[in-house]
Order: sequence, then C-alpha cells, then structure tokens
Amino acid sequence: MTSSWSPPADSGITIRDVTVNGRSFEVAEAGSGDHLILCLHGFPELNFSWRYQMPLLAEMGYRAWAPNQRGYGASFRPKGVANYTPDKIVEDAAALFDASGAKKLTLMAHDWGGAIAWLFAIWKKRPIERLVVMNLPHPACFAEALKHGPQRKRSWYVAFFQLPFVPEWSLGRNDAKGIREAFRGMAVDKSRFPDDVLDVYAKAAQRPGALTAMVNWYRAAARHRRSMPTGDGKVDVPTLIVWGEEDKALGLETLDGTDRYVPDLTIRRLSGVSHWVQQEAPEAVNAILTEWLPKA
Repeated sequence: MTSSWSPPADSGITIRDVTVNGRSFEVAEAGSGDHLILCLHGFPELNFSWRYQMPLLAEMGYRAWAPNQRGYGASFRPKGVANYTPDKIVEDAAALFDASGAKKLTLMAHDWGGAIAWLFAIWKKRPIERLVVMNLPHPACFAEALKHGPQRKRSWYVAFFQLPFVPEWSLGRNDAKGIREAFRGMAVDKSRFPDDVLDVYAKAAQRPGALTAMVNWYRAAARHRRSMPTGDGKVDVPTLIVWGEEDKALGLETLDGTDRYVPDLTIRRLSGVSHWVQQEAPEAVNAILTEWLPKA
C-alpha cells in the first residue's frame, strides 16, 4: 500500500492497513486503549483532514482511527454506483469498529462523513458513547431545508454530480485544479491550504478510478434513496455539532430543529470559518473538543 500522506514523526500518527471482510482500508491511527474514536472524513478529503485532531485525542486517552473511506486514497475502490450507497458505508464504519477490538466507540465526522455518522447513530449500528459532527446537518433537518430555495441553490453541485464523466473531468483536469479550488476557494483563511496541503488531496484524487468513486457517493445517494431511511431520526447519545458559519455549501438554517431529534445537543458555531472547519480553525475546534469530550 502506498500511503496517501506521511504523518510527521512527532505527531504520534501512523498509517496502517486494516482489512475487514476482504475490504482494505488505509487507516491513520494515534493513541491506544479500549475507547475508539472513529474519525470519518468528507468530500473531497482524506483521513489527512483529521491531522490536527488525532494527536489531541490520543493525549486525552483515546485511540483514534481515521480511515480513508471506500473509494478514497489507498482504501478499496469497488466499481459501480451501487457500491457507494450510504448503508454500505455505514457498514464499513461498523466493521472497522469491530476490527479494532475496542470496547467503546465515539464517532467524529465531517461533511459526508457526518452523514454516515448521523445514520450510524440513528440506525444504532453499534452502541456509541458520543457523537461529534462538523458542518453536516441532521438528515431530517437537511431534507427540510432542501424544500426551500436558498439551500437548493447551494446544493446545485449535487445535480451536476449526477452527470456521467463530466464531474470527473472537471475536478481532475489541470492537475486536479477543481479539487484544489474546492478547498482554497471556499476557505476564509486560505493560508491554511498551502500548496503542499492541496497536493495531498490532488494526488489522491488522481489515483486511477478515485474521482469516479468519490463522485459515486453523490450518485448513489440520489439513485438509491431507500438505502438511507431515517425513521424517527432520534439520536439518543450526547451530540456535539461544530459549525463554521461561512459555509458556502450549507446554510445555518439547516441546523434549525435539530433539538427535536437530539435531546442532548450542544452546538458550537465559529464565526469567520468556512466549511473546512477542523482544518481551517484547528485551535478553536480542539479547544471545543477538549471542553466537551471526557477523557477516556
């Protein structure tokens, strides 16, 4: 396995291969112990996006695993849209927890990873201690927001991603310029996304078949809606939402009504921070995590 990135020697992060049920995942790991925090990245990210949080989690006594999810980096990359339905990706997360041998599980997630984490908690795939979601609303609240013009306009790219071939070409041409612009173009503090950071994401996206796999998450969600039923949508564990307020893809109104589904809810909003909250404002995010998460 050729790793997607090389953690600094002093970070305490290592990269390993974890194979479950014939599925191989490129996993970044930090810390040890029986309480696993599974960190789930979004689009078009990698486990690299958790590089600032993993050392903190290890210091707090957790074992942090951040997998490159199916289709990303050096993780397994099945062909076909149907292999990227949310139910299959939720099963990946459950299988990784089982493979870890840990006794307790906390989920931490961002963007598309947040959608997977919400569903994992709603479906009660495994018992979890706590849930942390960054810049991705509860699915029922997002569905409500999509009924109105502002969020429909922000989500235009979801329709674009349903086209064959064109999204991959658009994102991948000119040394994956579209991937690079997804980060730096949306960021408020663009200094957080220097060329060497963007190179990691661009190179991973240019692996054979990677862009199609990444976009297939969106295609599968649109074509196989029955794979993501939310039932009553209830999440019965303490839940933290961290939200960068300058998110160009998701409006603040998508948070409205979350407390109807999550009785034990904490929301922390960060002004002047974009969608890429844990990478753009790692100091603020880590301070929130230190306050809200108990030590393992």
